[in-house]
Amino acid sequence: MFRILVAEDDKNLRKLMAAVLRQNGYEALTAEDGQEALERLHDTHVDLLISDIMMPNMSGYQLTKELRRNRGDLPILMVTAKESMDDKRKGFLLGTDDYMVKPIDMDELLLRVSALLRRARISNERRLLLGEVELDYDSLSIRQGELWLYLPVKEFMLLFKLLSYPGRIFTRRQLMDEIWGPEVDSEERTVDVHIKRLREKTTQFREFEIQTVRGLGYRADRPV
Repeated sequence: MFRILVAEDDKNLRKLMAAVLRQNGYEALTAEDGQEALERLHDTHVDLLISDIMMPNMSGYQLTKELRRNRGDLPILMVTAKESMDDKRKGFLLGTDDYMVKPIDMDELLLRVSALLRRARISNERRLLLGEVELDYDSLSIRQGELWLYLPVKEFMLLFKLLSYPGRIFTRRQLMDEIWGPEVDSEERTVDVHIKRLREKTTQFREFEIQTVRGLGYRADRPV
């Protein structure tokens, strides 16, 4: 059973989200603010975090920033009271995986939770299926029928990361820290060079494409 932590200072909404999650087969934990959420996460394994932005003691932004230092793989669904591009940009730059705007539609919440958990499971299993295309992390290969393509390790890790979270924007700095490591003293242009090589090598695969998001970084799309 997946365990989900709901960090929300609105008592009624917190109880409602937890109740809906439990009714649909999840184990739900709750926290009244970011600080309490962080304490729970230190003591208990959690598969996904749902966090409000504006909370006392520690905001959702601060909580996300703190978690990305230690738990880079934890899926985070951020809840906001207003649909502002600035809010979304700040959240994505800090490392949130998805957004919902209040008032929360509970059916949509369940769909987004399911999608985030599925992506996290894909990353853990080290295989990714996109239609007839399969990415195998252990062999650093892309296969489609009889076509096999082997990539250098950094290029493959970069592609696998982007495709594990379709539509999510990753900054160059985020990709540098995750693929090359925060201790590596390299220019962020290194990411641009690897993205260029990936695009050149994968033109035959129509199941995905890498998009440049001006002023932010990159995202992977899966065209219909």
